[in-house]
Amino acid sequence: MHMADEVVVLAETRTSVELRAVTDWASTAHPDAPVRRPDDVDFDALPPSTTLVPVRPVWLPAVRQGERRVTLGDVLVLSNPRRPVGLVQPLIRGRRPDSLRVVEGAPATIAELRERYARDLAEGAPFGKYVAVQASLSAERAERQIIGDRYKVPQLVAEQVSSSARFQAGAAKLAAELGRPTETVVAEAVDKLSGFVATQSRLMDDVFSATFDRLHERAWHVTVDLDTLNTLRTLNKSTGLVFLPSHRSYVDPLVLAKVLRSNDFPPTLVLGGNNLSFWPVGPVARRAGMIFIRRKFGSDPVYKFAMRSYLSYIVEKRFNLEWYIEGGRSRTGKLRKPMMGLLNYVVDAVTQLDSGDVTIVPTSIVYDQLQEIGAMAAEDAGGAKKPEGIGWLLRYAKAQRSYLGEARVRFGTPFSLRSALDDAGEGRARLEKVAFRVMDEINSATPISATSLAGFALLGAPDRAYTLAEIEAILVPLLDYIARRGLPGPDPARCRGVGLTQTLRVLAGNGVVSCFDGGSEPVWSIVPDNRAVAAYYRNGALHHFVNRAIVEVNMLAVAEGEVRATGDYATDEGLLAVAQREALRIRDLLKFEFFFPVKDEYFHRLAAELDLIAPQWRERIPTQEWTYEVLHGHTGALLARRTLQPFFDAQLVAATRLVQLGTAACDKADLIADCLGLGRQLSLQGVVRSKDSVSKDLYDGAYRLADNRDLIHGDGVTDLLAARQEWLDEVNLMRDRLARIAEIEDIQPALGQKDAR
Repeated sequence: MHMADEVVVLAETRTSVELRAVTDWASTAHPDAPVRRPDDVDFDALPPSTTLVPVRPVWLPAVRQGERRVTLGDVLVLSNPRRPVGLVQPLIRGRRPDSLRVVEGAPATIAELRERYARDLAEGAPFGKYVAVQASLSAERAERQIIGDRYKVPQLVAEQVSSSARFQAGAAKLAAELGRPTETVVAEAVDKLSGFVATQSRLMDDVFSATFDRLHERAWHVTVDLDTLNTLRTLNKSTGLVFLPSHRSYVDPLVLAKVLRSNDFPPTLVLGGNNLSFWPVGPVARRAGMIFIRRKFGSDPVYKFAMRSYLSYIVEKRFNLEWYIEGGRSRTGKLRKPMMGLLNYVVDAVTQLDSGDVTIVPTSIVYDQLQEIGAMAAEDAGGAKKPEGIGWLLRYAKAQRSYLGEARVRFGTPFSLRSALDDAGEGRARLEKVAFRVMDEINSATPISATSLAGFALLGAPDRAYTLAEIEAILVPLLDYIARRGLPGPDPARCRGVGLTQTLRVLAGNGVVSCFDGGSEPVWSIVPDNRAVAAYYRNGALHHFVNRAIVEVNMLAVAEGEVRATGDYATDEGLLAVAQREALRIRDLLKFEFFFPVKDEYFHRLAAELDLIAPQWRERIPTQEWTYEVLHGHTGALLARRTLQPFFDAQLVAATRLVQLGTAACDKADLIADCLGLGRQLSLQGVVRSKDSVSKDLYDGAYRLADNRDLIHGDGVTDLLAARQEWLDEVNLMRDRLARIAEIEDIQPALGQKDAR
């Protein structure tokens, strides 16, 4: 039909009750405008000057505990207070007149809509359908003014993405590359897009949080960095946020979601593996913002295209995004290597949009204790991972009933992805530099927990039981170092007296340590079968100590003549240069275990550590006597052996196995399996000093280092066996240095005992 009216109210209603409410509202707000549903309007026949006013009725749940929120009980009785069925709408409105409100979206003229339509949509897409979608989105934004940003969810996503000119052009290009008809590639891409797009609903968001928040609310008290949250809230007004958290637990997304929801952030779209898409988690989680994707899809170009198109849409529309850049939960407690695939897609989206950008938010989530660590430690020692399913979920929920301490959510410095790309320059390493910046920021923000320090102290001391006073004596210099560095450390009260006893009792309650109290005073020790669990807690803090550890072994090497200056010893330019080269060599040995900054920043951080351990180092010649004096002056606070021993022990096993193989090439899985057996043997023989170094994850890091040095297949290596032996000699040199530092450190006299090593 043709309408000459200058204003048309587009009513997005489902029932006569809703239409009557909109009509009553319009009689005051737009008294001369007709009220029509979008399906009843021929938009092609309207004059360009016609103004369309999108309007929507909004149903609000009853107020419960000061908040309008759907409960699980509503769902169980097949009721949705945000979208009540027509039969009960008169009853609800009669009982609660404030339950129904009418909101008005931003208006637009037909001329304005046609201009946007020509710019955004592929040729042939129906104009009427486009107008209806735009009206719905405008009303959606108005609705959020009432219900809050936490309910900001993308609507009609698959329709908007697949109808865009960019999608259609990309599909045509891909079809040409694959030699397939364009229409079949479009159809397949739309089908796959519809399969993983999160079809969010406010009801399911409420239901999901009401159901699954119980998996963490009873287990941990959650604390958060509120200052950075306030900064992020301001940034979120002009840019989408991409949260990249560390991944230690299945509940990480739930903990972060609760933090953001409690602070009225829009919900994040969470990218996760489809291993968790089983019933009933999958159907509910998908409607609450979870995007389940394949673990690997590199061989499916249409799937890759659909995923790339979806992420481009999210970036363009400034929805918040979240994924776990490590690709899976840490099995050792320290960060795993970053997986680049999804980051690469977001980078593509940012660079393809003229003004596109997102703010990267490195995020650390740390727990005092995790009940799932035992299973992860078993996997890391060579055990098989148990598949997730409904039975697994019930067992997991049952285990979450006991209190496990504090969960800490902290944020690194947020940064513009576009600016970070500019800083990284061009070349193949560009993406890797951005990813490493993320990991470095996560590490910097990661707090040191009391359980981490307890594990660090007990695993680093000789293998016996300790009194509370002895453990305190080990912790005192560590706490002093943390304070001097200004690191995010634990409450010191948790590491002494009654607080330390409580920390140890919590660990004992979960089988990590044991307490014998049948003598004159209680003594505590690591449970032998759970050393890997204690190491998990310790490893969460190791990155804070690694630079200090490198300084210690480097000082020892200079003092004992293993690193020599070529010029006059009194002119430290030559000595400084070789010391820096040695520091770079050590960094190279550990580059697959820790995330180091670029060279200049690395040297700056080492100098800062030297300022703490030897404030006058710039004015002194590092003779053996002076260096030993410095190191002996820090008895109990030397960190190299306790920090680096597991990694060089793991490298010892891998290098030994490669030498045993002679010049034969080796498969990664076979080499790691061989290392697990050889590592256990050398541990029993006392050759491997750190029993928790028998680890698939650590052997994986050693394999990647060997492969990086062309020691696996020997490509470009003249004498493969000699090169493998050279690595083994290098590792033995580092282990010898750690042994000498252990002799200097000599913790036992501080405890009134003779060293039992």
